[in-house]
Amino acid sequence: MKGSKATVLSFAEKCKNILASNWQGHLNTIKADAKGSKEDIYTSKVKYILRRGKPYIWVPEKELHNVNTIIDERGSFSVTSPFPGALASLFRSIQKLPARVALTGDVLPHKDEKSAAECLEEVILSEQKTISEFSYTVSGVLSSSDVYNTSRSENLKLLLDGDEKYTIYKFNPRSCIYIDGNGGTHEVNLEDMDASKADLLAPFSAKLIDGINQSEARRRALMLFCLTLLKANVKDAYMVSMDRKGFNVLGMIPSPALKDGLGQYQWKEFRLKLKEEARDVEKFCSQLVEMEEEAVKNVSSFSGLG
Repeated sequence: MKGSKATVLSFAEKCKNILASNWQGHLNTIKADAKGSKEDIYTSKVKYILRRGKPYIWVPEKELHNVNTIIDERGSFSVTSPFPGALASLFRSIQKLPARVALTGDVLPHKDEKSAAECLEEVILSEQKTISEFSYTVSGVLSSSDVYNTSRSENLKLLLDGDEKYTIYKFNPRSCIYIDGNGGTHEVNLEDMDASKADLLAPFSAKLIDGINQSEARRRALMLFCLTLLKANVKDAYMVSMDRKGFNVLGMIPSPALKDGLGQYQWKEFRLKLKEEARDVEKFCSQLVEMEEEAVKNVSSFSGLG
């Protein structure tokens, strides 16, 4: 486990944050019939919540997972770091994948569906209450975000409000792998996962990332951060992830010159750290606004010297 002075999170902390920041993932179970398990895999997108660190998954009754798990309870569950709106289009255009978590384990029916439903409702109400109490600073950052594509509570509410019936499963992990944005795999000890806690801002990261990326002014600020803090001259920038220690930005930088002397552009990921750990959304947004003001001052003073 890295110390508190580290500028990046441990792999276990990154996994916990991804699981806490999303509300849907891909469940994989082994196709089965009355004769037993086959080797074919059935995959579908499902919604989930975290409870005591473990995913509780809502599977529509029509899904084959409900038959498969009766014969063979083994499965896997993968969840990506949120990449909402404009970020999804950019990732597709440059063939980049977001960081993600891959769990293998057992998919077990949750016998007490009433308690799971109550827990789901509690998660939704808690998030809605937090959003309603956000300050003007946070609301300003979120103002550009797409509510329905980035709100965990709005998406989870469909499980309660819709007509579809679900079977609830508890996913008991037996292994965990963190896959970074470059495709590198890192095995994570389950004991480290159990000991790690997700950042308080993780459940709101999709809204924050989208709010920043949908705002031209805030994306210009990301470009200024790269220039003033990292001495990187970027032509465009998007935020790709955030945590209590800092955030990652994809910046468009010039490629090496070609034979004809004309250069192209490529996307490079940069890490920007916060001055202080942001324990919650309020602290993250207030530091972001301070950084924007400082960056503008730095550029203005530099221009004045010119």
